[in-house]
Amino acid sequence: MAALDRSYIEICGFERSGACRFREVTVTQTGVSCLPGGLKVPDNAGAFHYEESGNLSTVTSNRFVHWITSGDTVQLVEESLDINLLNNAVKFKFPHCSVLPGGVSIQETLYNVIILICTNQSVHRVLLPHPARMYRSELVSELHMQSIFTDVGKLNLQDWPNSAVIPNVPGLSGSLSTSAAWLSLQGEAHFALASPSGGIAVVTLPRHDTQGDLSVVELKRSSMMRRISGWMPTAIRGEQSPGDLVLSMAVRELEEDSFIFALCQDHRLRMWSLREQTCLLEIDILEYMPACRGVKRLSGQGHRLRLAFSPSTGLCLCVYLAVPQKGQFTVFQLVGTDNNRYSLEHISSLFSTLETLVDFSLTSSDVWALWVDDSNATVVKYISFEQSASGQWNQVFVQPLPEEEVPVGMDLDPRETYLDVLFSPLHFSAAAIIKALQIYGRGSEELLDSSWETLKKEVTLAVESELQSSVTEFEFSQEEYRQLQEEFWSRFYSCCLQYQEVLSSPLGLTVDPHTGMGCLLRKSFVSFLLPCFAVDHLYLSYDQYLMSEEDTPITEDPDVGRDVLQLVQCVRLLSDSVSGEMAYEMEKALEYLQTPERAAELVMEDMLCNDSKNAIADIQSIMQDVRNPTTAMMVLLRELELETDLELGGEGSAMPDQTLSSRLSLSRLYSSSTAVSLLGQAVCHMAMTRAMFCRDLLILQKLYLHFGDNVFLGGGNQLLQLQQDLIPRTSHLLSSYHLLKHVSCSLASSVAMDTIDVNLQNLTALELTDTPSICCGRLGLCPQTVVELFYRTAGRKLVVSQMFSHQQIPSLLLWSTVISSVVQLLAQLLWPSNPGFQFPECLLAGCQYLQLQEYVRLISPWCQVNVGSCRFVLGQCYLANGEGQKALQCFQEAASEVEKEDFLMKLVASEDEEAPPRMQYYNKVLRLLEDMGLPELVVQLASLAVTEAGGGAVRQAALWTRMFKHHLDLGHNSEAYEALTQNPDSSMQLDCLRQLVVVLCERSQLRDLVQFPYVNLHDEVVNIIESRARGLDLLTHNYYELLYAFHIGRHNYRKAGTVMFEFGMRLGREVRTRLGLQKQVNCYLAALNCLRLIRPEYAWIVQPAASSACKRAGASPKRNSDGDILGEPATGRQQVDILELQNLEKEYFLSRSRLTLAQHHPSSAAVAGAVSEAELVTLLVQNGLFDSALSLCHTFKLDLSPVFEGLAFKCIKLQLGGEESQNEAWSWLAANHLSVINTKESSAADEAWRLLASYLDRYPSTNGQHHRLVIHKLLSHGVPLPDWLIQSYKRADAPSLLRLLLNFDQLESAAELVLEYVDAVLGRGHQYFGIQNPLSATSHPAWLPYTAIDQLLRALSETQTHNTLHTRVQDKLDEYHRTVRQLSALRLTTQRRQITT
Repeated sequence: MAALDRSYIEICGFERSGACRFREVTVTQTGVSCLPGGLKVPDNAGAFHYEESGNLSTVTSNRFVHWITSGDTVQLVEESLDINLLNNAVKFKFPHCSVLPGGVSIQETLYNVIILICTNQSVHRVLLPHPARMYRSELVSELHMQSIFTDVGKLNLQDWPNSAVIPNVPGLSGSLSTSAAWLSLQGEAHFALASPSGGIAVVTLPRHDTQGDLSVVELKRSSMMRRISGWMPTAIRGEQSPGDLVLSMAVRELEEDSFIFALCQDHRLRMWSLREQTCLLEIDILEYMPACRGVKRLSGQGHRLRLAFSPSTGLCLCVYLAVPQKGQFTVFQLVGTDNNRYSLEHISSLFSTLETLVDFSLTSSDVWALWVDDSNATVVKYISFEQSASGQWNQVFVQPLPEEEVPVGMDLDPRETYLDVLFSPLHFSAAAIIKALQIYGRGSEELLDSSWETLKKEVTLAVESELQSSVTEFEFSQEEYRQLQEEFWSRFYSCCLQYQEVLSSPLGLTVDPHTGMGCLLRKSFVSFLLPCFAVDHLYLSYDQYLMSEEDTPITEDPDVGRDVLQLVQCVRLLSDSVSGEMAYEMEKALEYLQTPERAAELVMEDMLCNDSKNAIADIQSIMQDVRNPTTAMMVLLRELELETDLELGGEGSAMPDQTLSSRLSLSRLYSSSTAVSLLGQAVCHMAMTRAMFCRDLLILQKLYLHFGDNVFLGGGNQLLQLQQDLIPRTSHLLSSYHLLKHVSCSLASSVAMDTIDVNLQNLTALELTDTPSICCGRLGLCPQTVVELFYRTAGRKLVVSQMFSHQQIPSLLLWSTVISSVVQLLAQLLWPSNPGFQFPECLLAGCQYLQLQEYVRLISPWCQVNVGSCRFVLGQCYLANGEGQKALQCFQEAASEVEKEDFLMKLVASEDEEAPPRMQYYNKVLRLLEDMGLPELVVQLASLAVTEAGGGAVRQAALWTRMFKHHLDLGHNSEAYEALTQNPDSSMQLDCLRQLVVVLCERSQLRDLVQFPYVNLHDEVVNIIESRARGLDLLTHNYYELLYAFHIGRHNYRKAGTVMFEFGMRLGREVRTRLGLQKQVNCYLAALNCLRLIRPEYAWIVQPAASSACKRAGASPKRNSDGDILGEPATGRQQVDILELQNLEKEYFLSRSRLTLAQHHPSSAAVAGAVSEAELVTLLVQNGLFDSALSLCHTFKLDLSPVFEGLAFKCIKLQLGGEESQNEAWSWLAANHLSVINTKESSAADEAWRLLASYLDRYPSTNGQHHRLVIHKLLSHGVPLPDWLIQSYKRADAPSLLRLLLNFDQLESAAELVLEYVDAVLGRGHQYFGIQNPLSATSHPAWLPYTAIDQLLRALSETQTHNTLHTRVQDKLDEYHRTVRQLSALRLTTQRRQITT
């Protein structure tokens, strides 16, 4: 389907933004005065196209400058379809001057672009750099470049030689009518001015880089003129006549001379030579105009003249004669002869009945004309002056203004409906909306830079405020409020419509002579003329054109062509008969996904019922003339179809045959914002046109069914084909073009940076990072549609690659060929029935979720291509909007299409190639859901994948592992355990089991962990917990306690006791704190309880022998003394220790004693855990914990001497200490249990002595050893012995007491003790010394410590102070001896008697 050369369509390129930001440059010229009354010059427009605009390898490709003159200002804008130009708009203002018609000319040289401007009082030259000289490298790859106007503000435009005032010469007095400006080959700037007297004055500025003066040359009729007929020289003298007034001028440099062509008021064309200052040629144009009677008397105020030059045709001229009701274009060719003689050869005369010509353009083959008709509507036509024998102008379908009324459905909100129309990308420019806002008092300069959404809010506020301010009542019915809304929104809409009409006023027409690109220059924007496709041409053509079609462009068979034309006539008649209400109902049916066939049938029934103009009868008569309607319909449907077998964006996209320079050039082709907007609107207009065509064709097909055999010559077979084939195809096409129209009008949403980051993460999870994505930031005042977004990010590259993948870039890019190919390929990329899925993929990458959801909604009921892909991207949209369950449903529905669609195959291409495609797909989606943090959905999809995908044990194990992981993350412990048990891979099962143990421990969900049955996994669980317990910190993790509970729950008490004993041992070695000791005590106590629950013969545990490192107190179990990691223990038989209940009890008592010490003296906790039993006793004694020390000694069979010595020392300190020591003693006294309760107030020292006395009584020793130690301690510190202690020791071992007293020189006490002891032996007080049988004749022999007594006597005898004591002791001994002798004699006597008897 190719574009035609017989018609074009206008695509409005107005900016969806505020007024263009022009940089204003005011050129104030000295000597310029304000003329009285001023000069009224109509607005004009023109354009300049670069010489290399058709060469894609240059920076000037598809680049041009257009301007508008209005009064004293010239607005220039440089546009490019390939590059976004920065600072590309400038406004020159010339105070007190008026820019003349034809007074702006732009020419280029090798190094510069020169702008020549001519006003009624001054001439100006602006010297700008040429784009080819603005960039250092020939290979330009940037998409944003500086315009030639970037540095215009730095130029000095007011001084000589760039500006000059037109001198006041007689020929230039008065108002100038027209002008022309050009640059000579020598670089001089010439300005030809048409004086009101009829002459031409040429003002010349010297070269910009040379010194020179302003020169003025007058060209008058007195000069020599050569006539065409006979070349007879004639001297015409005298004054200029009014008919000589020049209406239009054009200039061409030929053979180092400037030829000025002037079309005068007397209908004559004159050619002047500037070099010779003579008129070389004069012809009467009326001679080429038939039936010109009376025309000579008319003044040709509207005559126009244009030139065109090409190497093939030379210089051509086109003269337009503005004759009432019969305007004529006459084309001449300048023919040169010898001796510098020239003639004009008539080529063609073209006629037009339209009167008001705005502008026209001449190319080497065509004449393009712009009119305004009586209704002020724009009319553009063109004609080939060489090949058009019939004189039939070709059509240019100009875009009409928006509809005057907006239909608002009863089910729609008026505000939303009007906003949709106002801010549609096709109807209104932002400049028109802003001007309308200014009427409402809300427009300001700030709105020029505000966003499109902000502008929409301002419009809403303006209308709503106006509505509320006009309302006087407080209560309305819903219907009344709706009517008010429609009234005020309609008023604002009418205001916008008026401004849009003004801003759309046509001012000029330009056609690129190199590429053929046509542009319509309107007041506030530029629109482009694109070649019309064949089927669009048929539908849009006016009736008179359609009736005069000699051949149908879509078929070569003349009979079929005739049928097609008649069928199109029927379609056109139907289109005119469809009311606005029915068209709206049809549109609504498509939007609400109703059947198009049913909607068309309802429209047909309405037309049949309301056919007041007998349109149906006219249509039926034409239908009867169609010989083969089904064939004609098939031809039309074939042309409407955009399906293609080409792999768009496939392997050919890399363009391997192109050079680097060519690839860089192609990377810029149609990539500017202007081109993007242009192509987006071109696709939109095509979709809108064809959607209406399909709608009307579908209604016509229903009419065929309705009339049946009355219009079908072929009978029932054609009716059957129509019903079963053609109507469904037409319905499908209607839905497809409705979809294209929808996406072409849907604006893209602004995307926040965090949304883009999340989307990029999702695409990375899917490994779709090659999909182009958009950058963040607001879309600004120029929002783009989603089609434009697609073309900018991905579509342009795919289109260009398809166009040039297998061919070299042509040296000249023809506009009609290239632009139609781009539009066609872009539409094919968007066509839903093609296998490519690039457009939805781009929307997904661009975070356009709402638009993508609407796209899938519209496509789902009728399109059977890429069904799974659509469901997949819809799931992505649901995910982005937080609708996880809907997304999961879409992902599940897409799974069945994985092996059928390219997008889904690309999605799984990087996965495990051995796995089934559906399994690969599930893995990708599961990875996406995991990255999104949706474990519930992961579990659901993995459960589905296990049942559907298959894929072998390894992949099944991976799925079960995923399910386990996410069940565990969700806290579904039972489900996680179930998934663990279903895992067929033992290693993965073990990993999951390990993770289950760890996670439940960290969550303190130990009850669940212990209660799971662990069928066939009991040993593994125990090993995992043991390994975790032995490898982690004891106080942070409670794996030992968990293992203890695990064994207890299964009544394995010996294992439980072993675990707790090991826990306690490790605590003693590694945790030397009070908390560690507390845990150790509890562990040993728990171990004891476990063993006590077992029968005595089984109450034992096995303990592995500790290594040498561990035996060393305080040593690390993992490193040696140097800090190096210990090696593995030597293999061989491992030594074990058997621990019975009594062994555990000893460990428990030892640990409890350590804890007691740590509780009362925290600083000793680190030391207490590493000391032996004897050392611990010492520490306990030092801290006053005598009860604990005694219990420990008793348990481990230790000597109690340290305890008594320590307590004795405490008593001494209290005895000798002050009040402070007394107060401190109460703390350790309270830690010991006193067996005797003293009700009287007593001091700490008294309590300490009482505690000592109780210990001596409670723990008796052989021969009073404990007493001796205490007395020895007291005597060694010079403390007097308490009476109770002496009395107690006397009963235990009086001789030892005597020796102690002698050792410490306690002679008096020793003497008294001897006296008492001798008396006790003799029977006086023997009970106080523990003597059972005192000395008597019948008792056993008595014994005295004579050695100690002798030592005492000697010591007493050596001192003078103890003589009395010496005497007393000696006397007491003598008494003892006498008694002994008496008793001995008596005993002997008794024994003899017994013997004798």
